[in-house]
Amino acid sequence: MDLDLAAAYRRCRELHRRHGRTYYLATRLLPAWKRRHVHALYGFTRYADEIVDQTEALPPVERAAQLDHWGGRFVAGLHGERVDDPLLPAVLHTIAVFDLDREDFAAFLKSMAMDLTVTSYRSYGQLLDYMEGSAAVIGTMMLPILGSSDPSAAREPARQLGFAFQLTNFIRDVAEDLGRGRTYLPEEDLAAFGVTPDDLAGCRAVGRATEPVRALIRYEVGRARAHYAAAAPGVTLLDAGSQACIRTAYALYGGILDEVAAQGYDVFVRRATVPQRHRVAVAGRALLTPTGTPVVPPGPPVPAAGVLPGPVVR
Repeated sequence: MDLDLAAAYRRCRELHRRHGRTYYLATRLLPAWKRRHVHALYGFTRYADEIVDQTEALPPVERAAQLDHWGGRFVAGLHGERVDDPLLPAVLHTIAVFDLDREDFAAFLKSMAMDLTVTSYRSYGQLLDYMEGSAAVIGTMMLPILGSSDPSAAREPARQLGFAFQLTNFIRDVAEDLGRGRTYLPEEDLAAFGVTPDDLAGCRAVGRATEPVRALIRYEVGRARAHYAAAAPGVTLLDAGSQACIRTAYALYGGILDEVAAQGYDVFVRRATVPQRHRVAVAGRALLTPTGTPVVPPGPPVPAAGVLPGPVVR
């Protein structure tokens, strides 16, 4: 392998190991030859996210220019130009090996650019439009690498798993996102539970959620669980060597919702995390689970009856 390409894959793996601990653990269960390609996709998405979120000292227009410049180099690489970048050669190689859909990457970069100008979403439908590029396409990028006995049938569950994972992150990271001037909880949901953006800011300031905010988070947890339920059938459609990885990621991300529920749906008192000993146990069980065993969704959808319609999944 070209030295620059090997270095790019190592850079992506390091980003994954450092910043995506839950999914990195799950990736260790993949066949060795697949792992570097998953690291490459993670590195691509993480680096774009860092341009948006880790350069907050810069004005949004400068961050947008950085993202646009980096995206331009990526597109140039897709057209065969040599790219001098610490990680882009790895993702460009992965795209070529698996003939990944270039439109998925364009949609992802478009959603990352939205984070520089959009700070809230009026409805869940609008949030889903954002997550289409920031989450659903990650599922469809991954599918050719994971492999499937029926790629057509597995596509929609892969998209749903992307939605489920990202909504889990949004629920867990409400306080962190508020610190960046954003909220991913739809304004219509806040209004239905009698919560205002100022209420969320107040909860962050005191490190404790009010009862209306807890009810709101409980509803969003139910909505996320609906996406997990829609994703579950896709796990058994994956190649045998990929099922333990996704089974583990599915259980661990779903476990974050269980931790949120265990702390009374108060996402301000602490950041919900799955204990390390439990993560290792989940990975061990996944390795021992026979191929084709159905996945059990992480708890039933629990929308607040009589307040909002059932969880929206599409």
